[in-house]
Amino acid sequence: MTPLARLLAARIAAQGPMTLSDYMAECLLNPQHGYYATRDPFGAAGDFTTAPEISQMFGELLGLCLAQTWLDQGRPPRIALAELGPGRGTLMADMLRAMRAVPGLSEAAEVHLVEASPALRARQRQTLGDRPVTWHDSIASLPGLPLYLVANEFFDALPIRQFVRRGPGWSERQIGLRGGALAPGLAPALPLAMLAHRLADTGDGDVVELCPALPAIAGTIAARIALHGGAALVIDYGGWRSLGDTFQALKDHCPADPFAAPGEADLTAHVDFEAIARAFRAGGGAATAMTPQGTFLRRLGIEARAARLGQGRTGAALETHLAAHRRLTDPAEMGELFKVIACHPAGCAPPPGLDPA
Repeated sequence: MTPLARLLAARIAAQGPMTLSDYMAECLLNPQHGYYATRDPFGAAGDFTTAPEISQMFGELLGLCLAQTWLDQGRPPRIALAELGPGRGTLMADMLRAMRAVPGLSEAAEVHLVEASPALRARQRQTLGDRPVTWHDSIASLPGLPLYLVANEFFDALPIRQFVRRGPGWSERQIGLRGGALAPGLAPALPLAMLAHRLADTGDGDVVELCPALPAIAGTIAARIALHGGAALVIDYGGWRSLGDTFQALKDHCPADPFAAPGEADLTAHVDFEAIARAFRAGGGAATAMTPQGTFLRRLGIEARAARLGQGRTGAALETHLAAHRRLTDPAEMGELFKVIACHPAGCAPPPGLDPA
């Protein structure tokens, strides 16, 4: 057993089964033994690789997308350029480099990173060099400025609750003990008002996932954008409406048992983009249509950027560059699995690359 597994087993023995949401929160964020609190999980030496680590093109195009939005909204003289879950800081560094081509934007942009992990904050400081940065534990402390925000693979790491349809009721997935080891199980079925609307499009045995933190986070972002201006880009894997068991663990770039080694594997679930759109609108913002990542990047000009960066490369360097381009855009890789949605002020044009809902 891992140290965290022993702690969780003792807690369950004393208090009874815990929800999947509580289990994920402990595994990812426990201050002493949580996955994100104790390591840099990114890249070849970690457990997974995100789009900014695959190619600089990803961050550059997102930066130019927000730059055009800044121009479209009248070039406000001070903005909060923010990222949720900024990893190693690679995405922010690439966005800032691209934004330097837009007169006045670098001077207007104050960088704000929402990051709870001390280890990752230190890595972000290294990546961003002497660029002034303000770190936040949550979005609540972001300044009252026009907000230009990116959340790439942020929402998929938020803890979820899982419910299994049982006739007119729902059984919640819980984590208990079996033979002294952590194991999933189901609570008795109960009618749930918050899932009454899903009785129309689910059948017996279907799984629906809810992310308790999502509405407040997305709603707060939208409220700030509605009040001050700006835009938020959300890029993640998932679909329009939760259906099915998508809870998963990843270790050393391979699927793993999510209950075998708590705190030592990344835990995620697919993102419900319908829930994000609903929260954006509830917060007073406008939500764009959900768009596949490959389509979004092609609309922003990734083909031309890839051709430019490929000039002068040969052999293995060229093959690596072409493979990165394919991985970001090909439908068989990240191009269709990952989706993009944005929040913008009602009455303003959506960010480039995205359609109105």
